[in-house]
Amino acid sequence: MKDEKDIIIENEMHHEVSPAVIKRLPRYFRYLREIIRMGKTRVSSAELSKMMNVTASQIRQDLNCFGGFGQQGYGYNVNYLYTKICEILGVGCGFRAAVIGAGNLGTALVKSPMFEKRGVDVVAMFDVAPSLIGKKVANAKIYSADELEERLEEFAVDIVILTLDKEYTLETAQRLAKTNISGIWNLTGIDLDLSEHGIAVENVHIGDSLMTLCYEIALNDKK
Repeated sequence: MKDEKDIIIENEMHHEVSPAVIKRLPRYFRYLREIIRMGKTRVSSAELSKMMNVTASQIRQDLNCFGGFGQQGYGYNVNYLYTKICEILGVGCGFRAAVIGAGNLGTALVKSPMFEKRGVDVVAMFDVAPSLIGKKVANAKIYSADELEERLEEFAVDIVILTLDKEYTLETAQRLAKTNISGIWNLTGIDLDLSEHGIAVENVHIGDSLMTLCYEIALNDKK
């Protein structure tokens, strides 16, 4: 884990970066990982532009928000840039996560390689169904929701993923607000804001993405 000075410096830097740039960083992470798999050691902003469908100028501006990592006429060292993007995104910080809701969505997420690829270790799941308590999904054991606060502290959980029913979301959020977690990845469809408790929340609405796609299809049909 990074020391306090490093975290303060990075937090100050991130406050100066627009949310739009931050939203694009995971795309750089994914594409750079693919470039590494291709065996390339150098890449230009023009090459990245063609792959990502983002202008080369935008790419240079984005990366310059963090000091810039390339040289004119030389491009970017792929492994170095990938490493720096990972550092900015917190990959490799050893974050520990727990999933609340061991239904189809929660189970599918825990079984996917997504967390491991991003350096997040899922250490526990929680549910209210007695038939699920004690079972394991991948390497995560399912605990009773009654043990939530105790287990979050025991496992030093940083991130909680919410995949439970909407009706339990607000009550669960109130409980989480009193814990030492740092962030919530909220997939319940109900917007949460726990900033006053020092907890970052990413509210994800999968349906919004579907509606955007429907809009694009409808627009194309009218042409």
